[in-house]
Amino acid sequence: MTLSQLRTFALVARLGSLHAAAETLGVSEPAVSSALTALRQDLGDPLFVRAGGGIALTPGGRALAEYAQDIVGLADQARWEVSNAKNDAGRLKIVATAPFAEHAAGRLLDLFTKRVPGASVDVVVEAAEDLASLLHERAYDIALGARPTAPAGTAVTSPGLKCVPFLRYQRTLVAAAGHPLARLPGPVSVARLLDRPWFAGPAGIQDSSEEGRWLASMGVAPEIIRLSSETEALAAVRAGEGIMLVLGHIVRSELQGGVLVRLPVVGTPVTGLWWASTLDNHRTTTMARTLQRFAGTADATAAMVAPGGSRGLERRGSKFHVALWS
Repeated sequence: MTLSQLRTFALVARLGSLHAAAETLGVSEPAVSSALTALRQDLGDPLFVRAGGGIALTPGGRALAEYAQDIVGLADQARWEVSNAKNDAGRLKIVATAPFAEHAAGRLLDLFTKRVPGASVDVVVEAAEDLASLLHERAYDIALGARPTAPAGTAVTSPGLKCVPFLRYQRTLVAAAGHPLARLPGPVSVARLLDRPWFAGPAGIQDSSEEGRWLASMGVAPEIIRLSSETEALAAVRAGEGIMLVLGHIVRSELQGGVLVRLPVVGTPVTGLWWASTLDNHRTTTMARTLQRFAGTADATAAMVAPGGSRGLERRGSKFHVALWS
């Protein structure tokens, strides 16, 4: 059994076709067939059968497919780390969800790169539902913010990941002091607020988040107006244009000063967690594990909830990027 054979089989299993795998690898179809024949003889299992113009994996083939992808991925990761060990040993590729990137990433990563010699980071903001696949594809070393979920979109963590909670937050529903809802006596049901504009950042209120699950438990689905950032959404709320589920520590001084008012809505404030997630079983980098541990320290927590946030998000194409720290 060779790495080349496993790479070929993993691709055939994923694409469901010898012809498609040959085109992707840039080799002939007989070359693909030859590699698979050697693998079948070595393992004593047919691995797949022809079916409907493609292939269908045998039980043995399905078992091998799970291992083959991991082995190929590990080999690629090892090759990359060896080739980049001299210049990029401390570089971290981080994917974050939008709320974390906007409100906490800057403070956390500024402190991390100061405390860890040689560390440098690049952060890209992606949707929560894409985190698991991006980590498994090794597009990023670590995910910060929402907890990656299984493909079905449930609250169950995707298998093969190590997810560590590092910051508990609360979201409270607020309005401007002069807004008509600010004078409502509590407790107030969410249903009474559905005719008002609800503002949010670019991620909206995601179903997989604690806020999304809270709304689902209330049996309501308000129409969410998404703006380019939560900062912009909060500005609209301050102007009296609507209401927002906002991070409590971000608006603490404005609530105390009477600029904003907490609406006494049933089930709020909503408590959630931010997570640091990597591949499990030592399949991630040392620097990613270091950041995963560091995020849960007292110093990191103090930095993330301090006034001020990230250095800002920059749109590049369809994604947002956070400034590079080094």
